[in-house]
This record gives sequence, structure tokens and C-alpha cells, in this order.
Amino acid sequence: MTQAPPSTLPDWLRHQARHRPHAIALRHKRLGTWHALSWQDIATAVEQLAAALAQRGFAAGDALLLVSHPREEALLLSLAAQWSGGVAIPLDPHLADDALRSVLTHLAPRFVFAEDDSQIDRLLTQAGLRVIDANPRNLTPHPHPAVTDYRALSIHNEDSFPSAARPHDDAFAFVRHDADGQLVQQRFSHATLVREAQQLVATENLNADDEAFAARAFAAASQARYLIAPWLLNGFRLNFPESLATRDNDRRELAPTLVAGTRETYARVAQLVDDRFPGARSWRRRLISRAERRQSGPLVRALTWWLITRPLRDVIGFSRTHAALVIGPALDDKTAALFEALRVDVRAWPDTGDWQRVEHNRQATATATATATAPQRYAADGASEQPAY
Repeated sequence: MTQAPPSTLPDWLRHQARHRPHAIALRHKRLGTWHALSWQDIATAVEQLAAALAQRGFAAGDALLLVSHPREEALLLSLAAQWSGGVAIPLDPHLADDALRSVLTHLAPRFVFAEDDSQIDRLLTQAGLRVIDANPRNLTPHPHPAVTDYRALSIHNEDSFPSAARPHDDAFAFVRHDADGQLVQQRFSHATLVREAQQLVATENLNADDEAFAARAFAAASQARYLIAPWLLNGFRLNFPESLATRDNDRRELAPTLVAGTRETYARVAQLVDDRFPGARSWRRRLISRAERRQSGPLVRALTWWLITRPLRDVIGFSRTHAALVIGPALDDKTAALFEALRVDVRAWPDTGDWQRVEHNRQATATATATATAPQRYAADGASEQPAY
């Protein structure tokens, strides 16, 4: 009997673990050293985390909030929540205290993941909240009874823990405050993310040998749409920098083939070029300017490539990049001209979606019970099944 194709993100994770168990799936930098996890490592860790969450009461339809920058623990917990049929909600760790309280009040997540002690202290002001501590330095576990050390969840489970995810369940949700101060959310089902990832992989000619670099805020929807979902479908390597402060150096060290960022990301990288060649009258700067304006002949273009453009691509970490994506608004003219001169084809992908007002959790639950149309706490009334752009 022909096996049905994977239809959810956990299904695709298991698919990669079966077909490419020893291939490197994820690399993350810690204290200056890169650490690697295979697809089998990822699948095993996610299944164990899902079983541990289930033992602590996490069930289908529950929410796991992640107050974190990009890091491997947050990603694995996201997949573990989805494995159990829940929804992962990455949140900007720089969110103000009153905004954080609003999110916690309205969404009432089953668990919240925190990346450091300062975030834990903020979260523990909310009564009844259960917090998962990343504890990246493997210190003594936090003494508060409401805090669980991340490593305590990674216990070996002898029995297989089957995935409860369904294609039209919400896999990720993202929240923010709109211009009127109302809390709104954007949700993505497994089916939507899989469909969008397939389109991206085909359009950008991605393959399992690609290297992707995840340096954007983990709370950005584009991370799920243009990095995490394609990573699971395509089986390429996903790399997390040590911190946002080191991302430019880490990108140069890796030379990724897939880069996804906003126009601000590319403008910051363009500034690195300006910092390297600050003199407007220097011969290097004049050659770059002529290349931007396409005023050079074949010989000058060749010299510019070997003496300036190629070394510059190495410096900014774009030496091997064949898929450079700008998410949302296109590059400004100055930045676009520079990357064109560097022979980096930056293509725009949308960052739109259906933002809906977040109801208070108790109100949403009462409404769902009364209408009997929403069996999942975060299941949209068909909206999450539609393409996000």
C-alpha cells in the first residue's frame, strides 16, 4: 500500500529522519563553537519533548508561548507543541511588560518558554503560569516551583509517542498590537505552511545541500513561512547564530546559500560595505559606483569582480548565496543598486496575512462551546486554511 505523503510539519520531520537520519539538520553556535544535530537527533528530541509536555497536561489545542530569540530549544519546543496538536506562539522578547501581560491574559498559554532569568522574572509575576527555563549555561535549576528546566523535559521515553497534529490545525500563531492598541494574531495551519514551503522550494530551486541562516527575530511570521517550513520539507541545514549581535560575523563564517531578511536586514549589510569603503574618492568606491550605474566596460567589470566584488561578497557572507529573499517591502533603490552591483539577486516575497483580533481566552472558549464550530482552541473558522498571501 502506498504511504500517504506527509501533510503536517511533524510528519515532514519524521520523513526527513527516516530518509536522511544522519544528515546534519541544525547547527547552533554556543560560546563560539558550532554544535550540530542530525535529523534523527531532532526527531528523537521533539518526540521526547512532546511526551514530556503531554505528561504535564499539554494537549491538542493548547498554546505554547516562546519568549525567545532564535535558538534551538525554542525551535524544538515549537515542533513538540505541534506534535501534540498544539500551537506554537513565538513572541518578541523585547515586548514591554504591559504588552506581555496582555498577551498572557488573552491567550492563556499552557506553558511559556523563557530564554533567560530576566524573562523568567517577568513571567513569574503572572500567577498560575508554568515556565520552561532554557537554562543555556546548564546552571542549577531555578528554585521556583512553577519553573521547569528544559533539560528535565528531554528524558528518554521508551514508548513511541504518536503525533496528534492534523493538516488544518494551527501550527504557528503570531501576535502584536495594532495601531489602535488591540491585540491581533495571525495563524498558519500546517496545510498552509506546507503549501507555501513547496512553492518557495520550487521557485528558489532549493535542495538538501543548501545552508539557511536564521538571524531574524524568532517572533516574525516569515521565520515559519520562509525558513522553518521549507527546512522541514526540503531537508537543508538550518543555522542559528550565537546572538543577534554576532549574526553578521556568523553569517560570514557560514557563507549560507539561503538568506531571508527584511529591507532593514539588507540595509544593515549594505552599511557594512559603506564602512569598509568609506572614502567616496577611493578607487574601490568609484569602481563599485560605476558597477552600480552599469557604466563599466568588460575589462573593468572583470577587474571589479576579482578585486572588489568577490572579496566583498566574502566579507558580508554572501559568497555562496543563490537564494537571497527580502520579506515584505522591497529594497530601497540605494541598497538594491549595491546588491545588484555585487551580483546578488535579491527577490521579494510577501509578508502579508490575515490579522484577526484576539478574544479573551475565556470568551473564546465560551463562544466555541455555544456555536460548536471550533473544536480546537486556536482553530480558525476556515481562515487558517487559506493561503497567507
